[in-house]
Amino acid sequence: MTMTAERRRLPPWLKVRLPTGPVVARLKEASRSRGLATVCEEARCPNLAECWGEGTAAFMVMGELCTRGCRFCSVKTALRPPLPDPEEPAQLALTLKEMALDYAVLTTVCRDDLPDQGAGHLAACIAAVKKENPGLKIETLLQDFRGNFSLLETVLDADPDVVAHNMECVERLTPAVRDAKASYRQSLEVLAHAKTYLPKIPTKTSLMLGLGETEDEILRCFEDIRSVGVDILTLGQYLRPTSAKHHLPVARFLPPEEFDRLGESAKSHGFLHVASGPFVRSSYRAAEPFLRGHP
Repeated sequence: MTMTAERRRLPPWLKVRLPTGPVVARLKEASRSRGLATVCEEARCPNLAECWGEGTAAFMVMGELCTRGCRFCSVKTALRPPLPDPEEPAQLALTLKEMALDYAVLTTVCRDDLPDQGAGHLAACIAAVKKENPGLKIETLLQDFRGNFSLLETVLDADPDVVAHNMECVERLTPAVRDAKASYRQSLEVLAHAKTYLPKIPTKTSLMLGLGETEDEILRCFEDIRSVGVDILTLGQYLRPTSAKHHLPVARFLPPEEFDRLGESAKSHGFLHVASGPFVRSSYRAAEPFLRGHP
């Protein structure tokens, strides 16, 4: 089935127009003028105008080639991508200054080929951005560093304002959805160590739904995530990036009212902030907890 055919099968609540307008055009120009692209644009996120209008954007650093091959992700893979650009931290810092953002999410590809898996480069990006933009809040969406806590601490020592690492899916589905280098328990350990190492810094994770999970599995996942002190949770609909065989098909489209109910259930587990809806992504309205005065 082609992607065009799949899009025709989308339920009505998942059909929206791509964002346009003067604010979108201005921020696109600011990012592209320095050769950087936002995750918001690369993923053709329908929330782009909403988030950018609130002064929030997400950037992926260390290039566009990943050493892993998760079956939900559209990022291209390579065994040995080019080395990270040493000028990227400075360029990123200046780009964010030009965009005049209040909140930025910095995420990365996985770089298992590098001795430090890119931890030093990400830390340098955070430090450069904070130096050039002292009032900007930085959320870092981390890889798992294959459970190496020393590398995780390298990034945490750069003083991000929010530490995020995505669980992605329930435990049973993890081997089929994520790369073999990742695991459900390893991700929990990363989140747990981040909270232990920086107890006052909010931690965050995200789940994709519609991959074939049961509600009982979702609720158990909520319990696991809260047990390691995660403060912020986002729940969104999985959408197949392409019709390629390695990209998993959607098992089910959850209606908005089901996302509402699951969001309320998550709140009852004690999360400080929950965003739940078909279009919610890990960086969706990421600054909102700060605007509401928590965490």
